[in-house]
Amino acid sequence: MIYFDHNATTPLDEAVFDAMLPFLKRFYGNPSSLYRLGRLSRTAIETAREQVAELVGVHSSQVVFTSGGTESNNLALAQLAPGHRCVASAIEHPSVLAVVPQNQPITTVPVNTQGQVLDAAIDDLGLEANDFISIMRANNETGVVQDIAPVFARLREQGIVCHTDAVQAAGKIALEFDALNAQLMSLSSHKLYGPKGCGALIAARDFTLKPLLRGGSQESGIRAGTENVAAIVGFGKACELARSELEPRWQLLLQLRLHLETELKKLPGCVIFSEKVDRLPNTVQFSIAGVDGEMLQMQLDQKNIAVSSASACSSGGGEPSAVLLAMGVDEQTAKGAIRVSFGKANTMQEIDTFIENLKNIIRT
Repeated sequence: MIYFDHNATTPLDEAVFDAMLPFLKRFYGNPSSLYRLGRLSRTAIETAREQVAELVGVHSSQVVFTSGGTESNNLALAQLAPGHRCVASAIEHPSVLAVVPQNQPITTVPVNTQGQVLDAAIDDLGLEANDFISIMRANNETGVVQDIAPVFARLREQGIVCHTDAVQAAGKIALEFDALNAQLMSLSSHKLYGPKGCGALIAARDFTLKPLLRGGSQESGIRAGTENVAAIVGFGKACELARSELEPRWQLLLQLRLHLETELKKLPGCVIFSEKVDRLPNTVQFSIAGVDGEMLQMQLDQKNIAVSSASACSSGGGEPSAVLLAMGVDEQTAKGAIRVSFGKANTMQEIDTFIENLKNIIRT
């Protein structure tokens, strides 16, 4: 299979699997137990915590393990102070926009036609101290990278809590927590060749987190429940690899993206979304006039090529991409959208095969 859907999930790295395996079989102790088997699990978790911390340039005490990006986003939004407003960009992941923190609907901030958050629109909201804002670092569909550092710096001076969903950015571009001026950051393991079912919320040193899940002392009382040791170990290893391989991965992915875009531009009626702004090196979202995205996805699947027509967490309903609609893309063009997201094992030859099959499908 030609797999071009790495923004949905990535295959487990062999080195990650090897790191996890002992904790799936031999070292099965509960990390809260005081005997040796439990202490081995506890040590493995703390090693992984350091590996995750190093990827984003923070102290290990700032890392809270969760079940994934969705829980991390929900935990972040749970920090909204009662009686205060929660705002988010109109292109956030459903695990942000579908949440109703403190039973208050989220106010959305519009984006421009390239998918960039409008700073002036944030200023027009008249946010006050202890209000909450969430702006993703990189969009899961278009790949647009948001320049959040200056925005968050200004907002934090006003006492506003700033969160970024960095699930898609981690492992693809450099990610320094402090440099982004965020107080909270969400990460997910399975987006960077780690296992599914594990993630983290990064919190500023001076930020006191309120728990979302209660009933246990795990994760310093922030996230109750016996830890998924093997997954956490895998997440840590994946972060270690992402940190050491960041530059060569970035170079490869960008070359793949540029090659695909060159070929796509030769197709009549093809539009590449957010082409003019900074994007992830691995992501291309495009639409071809008169072609339905979901139908094209299924036809490519029959050719053993996996792509996406929308976010994996919101697809399946036959509706046009909410992200593209927020960018002002008309409904018909949005319904034709296809997302290609590369991984470190993809090749130029696979892109050529994809383009050849794409041309054949369009002709029929």
